Amino acid sequence: MSVGKVTTEKRGHILLIGLDREAKYNAFDLALYQEVGKAYGELERDDELRCAVLFAHGKHFTAGVDLAQWQDYFGAGEWPPLPDGAYDPVMLKGKPRTKPVVCAIHGICFTIGIEIMLACDICVAATDTRFAQIEIKRGIYPVGGATIRWHMESGWGNAMRYLLTGDEFDAHEAYRMNLIQAVTDPGEELDKAIEIAETIAKQAPLGVYATLKSARLTRYAAEQAALKELLSDLIPLMQSDDAKEGVQSFVERREANFKGR
Repeated sequence: MSVGKVTTEKRGHILLIGLDREAKYNAFDLALYQEVGKAYGELERDDELRCAVLFAHGKHFTAGVDLAQWQDYFGAGEWPPLPDGAYDPVMLKGKPRTKPVVCAIHGICFTIGIEIMLACDICVAATDTRFAQIEIKRGIYPVGGATIRWHMESGWGNAMRYLLTGDEFDAHEAYRMNLIQAVTDPGEELDKAIEIAETIAKQAPLGVYATLKSARLTRYAAEQAALKELLSDLIPLMQSDDAKEGVQSFVERREANFKGR
């Protein structure tokens, strides 16, 4: 069984954080979620680090959550625990990061991949990226921040177009919707993300952190009411016949037949 881990590399004032569960398309098991959180904690505590770049090893950024490991927590209306000193990768609980993260995306970027991207500060994607928020196809809904943050970035109609259908879209559509800030040829997304991070790291660190804090004050204050309802609203969905059908249809590689119960 492949267990999720991350690679970390300090490059000057930048921390490179690499998703490393290549055999499973970097699907987020609990270990990978926790390891990203620990890497963010390292970024926060090391005074020499000023910015991070989050990327993925292998052909894909992430195929989404490894639902078998998450369903008990989601069914109880909880997020999995994080180790002491870790920061939430989707920034829904605990203290928010104070240092910026640039995200480099390629290949498949499904479900939690988009939500981690939305929790980053600047995103770069290769033209071969395939995005999709497919929880709706499994009889549940996104609880990692997509329902709150996506329409803030893209506008209501653009967000609902994909949140309510689960349809795939490409990097050019993501750029049009303001979900990402740059599009590159495949294989060049990491270099571009590092270039942006290096530019940030050359600026006055205290000014960068103050800018992030100021910009987040309004955004995250507005999120709090919605955040309180995310997991409690998921509990009845996890117990529904439709959720069971969603998982079964995935296993059987067929279109789900939902009944609304």
